[in-house]
Amino acid sequence: MLDKIISIISRQLSIDESLINKDSHIMEDLGADSLDVVEILIAIEETTGVNVPDEAIVNIHTVGELAEYVENNME
Repeated sequence: MLDKIISIISRQLSIDESLINKDSHIMEDLGADSLDVVEILIAIEETTGVNVPDEAIVNIHTVGELAEYVENNME
């Protein structure tokens, strides 16, 4: 799942996948703004079927945390 999340983030932010790892902070390290985060979440939902609600996203800061959340909430 981590590879899929990295691929989505790479595509949404136009960043090479090699620059993204599980410890990358989505906003601080990768430069995503709030609109980017919304677009990433939409792409994740379309790809995996997992919805990340607002109350969950406030506690997700790194790529690894996002991948873990998606893995734990897949049907």
